[in-house]
Amino acid sequence: MRGFGVHTSLWAAEWTRETAPRSVSEAKRYGLDFVEIPLLDPPAVDAEHSRRLLEEAEMPAICSLGLPQEAWASVHPDAAIEFLAVAIDKTAAIGAWALSGVTFGGIGERTGKPPTDAERDNIARVLDVAARRCRDKGLELGLEPVNRYENHIINTGAQCAAMIERVGAGNMFVHLDTYHMNIEEAGAANGILACREVLKYIHLSESHRGVPGTGTCDWDEVFGALAAIGFTGGLALESFVNVPPKIASALSVWRPPAESAEDVLDNGLPFLRNKARQYGLI
Repeated sequence: MRGFGVHTSLWAAEWTRETAPRSVSEAKRYGLDFVEIPLLDPPAVDAEHSRRLLEEAEMPAICSLGLPQEAWASVHPDAAIEFLAVAIDKTAAIGAWALSGVTFGGIGERTGKPPTDAERDNIARVLDVAARRCRDKGLELGLEPVNRYENHIINTGAQCAAMIERVGAGNMFVHLDTYHMNIEEAGAANGILACREVLKYIHLSESHRGVPGTGTCDWDEVFGALAAIGFTGGLALESFVNVPPKIASALSVWRPPAESAEDVLDNGLPFLRNKARQYGLI
C-alpha cells in the first residue's frame, strides 16, 4: 500500500451497501490512492458488493478494526481468535491487502493496572494464529498502538515492534497514528525510528482529530522522520467526522473534531500532501 488514502469514517459511521459507494466516489474525486474500511461488524459487511465496487473504481483497500469487549485478546483469547478469523476471511473476500488497527485488543480496554505477562501471553497467542491465517489468505496483519486512555497494553511503536518480534511472523507490520503518538511518544521521530524495520502504514491524524495543520502535531518532525527511514508505505488521512456511538464513547469523542468531511479534505489533505512533497515522500 502506497500513496495517500483515507479512513472512510470521514463520510459514514459504518461501511454498508448504502454508504460505501459515496466513500469510494469521494475518495476518487479527491485523487486518493486507497481507502481504509472499518470492519466493526465483519459478518454484516457485504464482501461481494464491496469487492465489485472497489474493482470497478480501481480503488485498493485496507481493512481495520478494534476487538469488541467479548473478544478482547488479553482475557478472551479463544473468542478473539474466532472474531479475527471472520474478519480476516472478510478482508480477503473484499480484496483488501491487509487487516490492521487495534487487532490486539479493544478500544477502551483498561484495567487500571499495568499490563500483565498473562495478558501479553494471550495476545501473542492470538496474533500468532491470526498472522498464520492472514498468510494463508495472502494478507498482512497490522498492529496499531493507541494511547493509554484507549488501551493499557500497547501504546508505543517500540511496544508494537516488540510484540511483532515476539510473534515472529513475517507478514506483520506496525501501523502508527500521529494522534496517539502525540500523546505517547517522546517525540514523533523517536516513535517512528523505534519501529522503522516493520513500519508500513501510518494514520495522519491531528492532535484534536480534526483538520490536519490546525493542531499541535509536529508535522515537520513526522514527515522528516518518515523521509529519513525511507518510508514507502500508506499515508492515511484519519479524521472522525462520523463515528458510531459505541466507538465514540470508547474514543471519548464528545464533539465533532471537524465541521465536515469537506473541511478536512479541502484544507487538511492539501496541507499533508504539501508536507509529503516537501520531504520527498510522494
